[in-house]
Amino acid sequence: MLRLTWVQPEDLIGHELRQAALDGREPSAIAARWRAAGGPEAPPRAGASPEPASRYLRLLAEDLLDELADLPSTLSDAEPTDLQKIKSLCPNWPASLPTPTAPPTRSRLEAAWLGRAVGCLLGKPVEKLPLEAIRQLAGSTGNWPLNTYFTAKGVPADLLAAHPWNRRSATTSLAENIDGMPEDDDLNYPLLNLLLLQRHGRRFTTTDVADLWLSELPAGRTFTAERVAYRNLLLGLEPPRTARHRNPFREWIGALIRADVHGWTNPGNPAAAAEQAHRDATLTHTANGVYAAMFTAATIATAATGAHDIHACLRTGLTVVPPRSRLARAVRHAIQLAEEHADFDTVVDELHATHAATHHWVHAVPNTALIAAALTHANGDFTGSICRAVSGGWDTDSNGATAGGIAGLLSGSPAALPDRWTTPLKNRLTTSVGDFNGIGFDTLAHLTHREASRP
Repeated sequence: MLRLTWVQPEDLIGHELRQAALDGREPSAIAARWRAAGGPEAPPRAGASPEPASRYLRLLAEDLLDELADLPSTLSDAEPTDLQKIKSLCPNWPASLPTPTAPPTRSRLEAAWLGRAVGCLLGKPVEKLPLEAIRQLAGSTGNWPLNTYFTAKGVPADLLAAHPWNRRSATTSLAENIDGMPEDDDLNYPLLNLLLLQRHGRRFTTTDVADLWLSELPAGRTFTAERVAYRNLLLGLEPPRTARHRNPFREWIGALIRADVHGWTNPGNPAAAAEQAHRDATLTHTANGVYAAMFTAATIATAATGAHDIHACLRTGLTVVPPRSRLARAVRHAIQLAEEHADFDTVVDELHATHAATHHWVHAVPNTALIAAALTHANGDFTGSICRAVSGGWDTDSNGATAGGIAGLLSGSPAALPDRWTTPLKNRLTTSVGDFNGIGFDTLAHLTHREASRP
């Protein structure tokens, strides 16, 4: 039986009810109707419930999704998606540069690509696992605090039975199995955005992003908000409605993981990076989902100059986020925790106490906060940043990828990244995007440098 993930209306409704409670709508009456009809809760970790719903429940879910979308939000003024409204709420929006900054060196860009891959690979085997399981699995092999790739060697059988590795990743991402960088959406999207700039330049539109996806991105390689937006495109909807129509994942992490190329190609110009990220993100996301991408792109654009430490980069990232938004508050809180506590486990426990009960593990708000906390606590150090980001749980591979890309960029050179991280990648990336399968990270750095050098 095929249970297509992330698009079944009976599975979306539970996520939309949760999202409504987060973004200032009042969903209790609609929630009561759904539960009175026997509607299930959202699947906690999988993208689809194990059994199909009745035709009645599916039709009811579709109607209720539309009703939820029409509810007014008390947060709409503080959390707009329109770019001009976002700018109007950001008193310290960075000035656009009159002349371009020199592009990052190829060496710096190669370190960024490698860092993104390494951080992703570190997090892949433990994606979807609860925090305590990650700690126990790493600790059972003497790898806690986390300092290298996960391994199954030496893990007690009962612990593995209770907390199995991510089934899609264990065969390619445990230390004993790594043979080059396996395919992952956290690398596919930077590749797509490299193609985007090659074809359309920095003045691409959101429609250009949509056209590229339809021609180059297999639908089965999309998840959560991206899969819903892809479905909406096939239904004939146009951006930005693709981000809103029956899309309860529009504030999840998907737009954030697409932001790196926008930062790499706008060194020293965080405003331009954020605006590029906005045009990309609004195909699939709204409000805090968009802000997470803008924050990340602006942070990376600042880091790409090689002239700022991680703390200045993160401060700049916050200047493109509405200060009263949930994302801005969460990031500020996370940075404060990282500055106050010497033990990062304490920081993670506080973040989970704040967010875990109310947010899905893929939501952009807690994950962006965790990334900022990891980078702050590690002072931008590469190993420290990726290990902290992954050890904090939630969307482990995406958080590791973003932290690794930023910390790798700051390191300035592949030689600055420890061999234990980069050697297993064999300078080879597997992907189903375009003609990139088998490409080396040095070649990706060359291609990215060329786009960063274009006027």
